[in-house]
Parts: sequence; structure tokens; C-alpha cells
Amino acid sequence: MIDWYVEGTEFSNCNCAYGCPCQFEALPTNGHCRGFEVLHIDKGHFGDVPLNDLKVAVLYAWPGPVFEGKGELQAIIDEQADQPQREALVKILHGEETEEGATHWWVFHAMSDTIHEPLYKPIEYEVDQEHRTARVDIPGVLKSIGSPIKSPATGEEHRVRIDIPNGIEFEFAEMGSGTTQATAAIRLDLQDTYGQFNILRHSGSGVVHR
Repeated sequence: MIDWYVEGTEFSNCNCAYGCPCQFEALPTNGHCRGFEVLHIDKGHFGDVPLNDLKVAVLYAWPGPVFEGKGELQAIIDEQADQPQREALVKILHGEETEEGATHWWVFHAMSDTIHEPLYKPIEYEVDQEHRTARVDIPGVLKSIGSPIKSPATGEEHRVRIDIPNGIEFEFAEMGSGTTQATAAIRLDLQDTYGQFNILRHSGSGVVHR
């Protein structure tokens, strides 16, 4: 396999309740799964192709749990990426040059019957993992806001974390709330549903542990 590595801060929002049953090997809240993720690559490479300071996103949807397949996904690549970088990022997000089942990208691609053509767009993305805030704007495709969970009883911020030592996406994540509208091939209309803020460290062998 080609040697590759990406590291950066990720924000995700899906249609499940806070906590997301998938993190606990349980069935999705509403019986199906749809959402998106966005990543700013602080440092990365694909062979000798540098990937530092690029952004990517993935839209996805399944009619049932992810493991039952029949899903669809669409990768969105930072328009600032040159051709070698675009090709490298599409391969990574499609689970290529990756050991079987080693990353969530590999699983998402394997469980999708429909792979939409990648989009190359400007991606505006601001995130603060510590404070559980994010803002995403992909013109003509997606807008999203991430925020802390608020207690319905007191209105105060409620902080919760998930630690998954053997996960295929992250080791540790802050939980939050997300509101997203997407109008591309995969449509989203999410309001105050599961939000996730984490550092992502991936290679072709899976999560790279600290």
C-alpha cells in the first residue's frame, strides 16, 4: 500500500440522538443513518503528495444501520487542492490504500452501493473542540453549526465525552449538538442532533494512537 497519514480536527453531525447509538454498537435512533463529517487536515501526506492545510467533507446516508449496507456517499474536496492532492484525498476517503475495515472511511465506502462523483468546492470550516463549536459553509452544498449540548432543565451547557480505545474513527471525542442543511446529491435537514468534535489521526492501518 501507499504510505499515507492525515491528522486534524473533525466535526460530524448525524440524525441520531446525542451520543449516537453507533458508538455503542446499537441500532440508530430512527432506524436509519444520514449525516456528514468535515475535517481540516493539519498535517498529512499520501506517498510524496503533501496534504497539509486542506479540508475535506463526506456526506452519507443508509436506509438502515450502516452494517446492513445499501448506502450512498459523496466526498467533497477542497477546491484549493491540486490534481495529485485531489486524487489522493478521494482515494483516502473512499477507503483505498487501507487495510480492510481499518478506518470508518473504508467501512462507509464498503457499505455504500452508490458512490456519487466527488465535488471540488471551497470549504469554510471553523472548529473549537474544547468549546464544542463549529461552523461549516460549502457554498451550494451544505451549511452546518455545531454547539454545546444544553440542559433542557437548566439551559446550562452539558459536557460529555466518549472514549473508544479500539475505535475505527477516533480515540476520544467531545459530544455536542449539530444543525445541518445539505442540498447536494445527499440531502440533510438536521436540527439539534448528535454532534461530534474530535482529533482524527488516520493511516492505511487505521487509527494512529497517541
